[in-house]
Amino acid sequence: MPSISNKEDNVIFAAPGAAVEVLLWFGASMLGAGNTATRTREWIDVVARKLGFDAVSVSLSLDDITISVRCADEWITAMREIGPPAINVWRIAELEQLAKTVRPGLAPREIAIELSEIESALPRYSGVQIAGAVGVASGGFAFLNGAAVPELIAAAIGGGVGQWLRLWLSRRQVNHYGAAALSAVAASGVYVLAAVLARYVGFGFANYPVGFIASVLFLVPGFPLIAALLDLLQHQTVAAVSRLAYGVMILLAVVFGLSIVIAVADIDLSRQPPFELTYLLKLLLRAFASFVAGCAFAMLFNSSPRTALAAGLLALGANSLRLLLTDMGMMLAPAAFFAALAIGLVAMVLDQRFDVPRMATTVAPIVIMVPGIYAFEMIVLFSRGQMLDALEASASCGFVIGALAMGLATARFLSRNSR
Repeated sequence: MPSISNKEDNVIFAAPGAAVEVLLWFGASMLGAGNTATRTREWIDVVARKLGFDAVSVSLSLDDITISVRCADEWITAMREIGPPAINVWRIAELEQLAKTVRPGLAPREIAIELSEIESALPRYSGVQIAGAVGVASGGFAFLNGAAVPELIAAAIGGGVGQWLRLWLSRRQVNHYGAAALSAVAASGVYVLAAVLARYVGFGFANYPVGFIASVLFLVPGFPLIAALLDLLQHQTVAAVSRLAYGVMILLAVVFGLSIVIAVADIDLSRQPPFELTYLLKLLLRAFASFVAGCAFAMLFNSSPRTALAAGLLALGANSLRLLLTDMGMMLAPAAFFAALAIGLVAMVLDQRFDVPRMATTVAPIVIMVPGIYAFEMIVLFSRGQMLDALEASASCGFVIGALAMGLATARFLSRNSR
């Protein structure tokens, strides 16, 4: 269904084809930066109205975008392919700001210049900085899942090396699925080597499997899976299914790489009791680990330093709330729902009060709560024929991911009703 724009302040250009190309470029850039199809469609409507079109109809998938616009009783249709999927929070924020501030009647050429500047901007962090941040986040994941200091350090080293390899492969335009599998082999393999060296010098690993899986958790396509469910809730079926398929394929590629190391090193993934600490100290360290992981993933997604700090603080509060609720006996899915709801509501306030785009502050905190360990356990256990254990892990994984999406969707629904 085409959306009908408000005619007030509209300007019809003599050459609408140029305006259509700019509108298509804007939509492709926003979707390619990782925004949901729902939000991309909303911002396309905003820009189309300011460009003077009477109506716009949009069809979105993960790798292409088609736009039809009506101008002076004439329909114009254009289509554009989108590059490989990525998440670039800074670009999304800049594109949203452009859509808000562009003046009705502004020449398409002027908008094209701004789009070119946004797309040509260099990453805010170097590869070494991002690899280091991901390494620290991997150590934080290990602690959050019950690992002790030796496992934490080994997971941090493995995660950092794996992310560095992924960046190196990405610059050489290696297929995403192949890069994910190779990065998983590198990260988990380095963890195994670090564990061997640690044992050689006298440091034992009490919870080896947790640290092993934590070293590759940065490869879990958390946001594509969450975004797919959010788009499904908004009836953006084509984009949702294609994004979901991409996320599942990445996950399978990572598990394939992980399985190679498991087979070669003969690793037992049976769960071990978590590292014991006093409860107050555990609360403080979990909060710190959540903050560090949130900031690290915000850096990975190219957030500005201020936004990364905000995302880290939001991750600290939301993940601490989730873990506290589970400590009190709440099931995993309801606890994840309330944490995601809190993230969505706080992001709404930041958007309204400080003009910080919601996507910038919700992506990293949500991603660190995606149950990557259950996802990996599910596929590994299925491959080993342990069906009951695999079904248990898959149910936990599916319910938690669904709860995270529902929490964000509920916050969005409440924010719309409060206007």
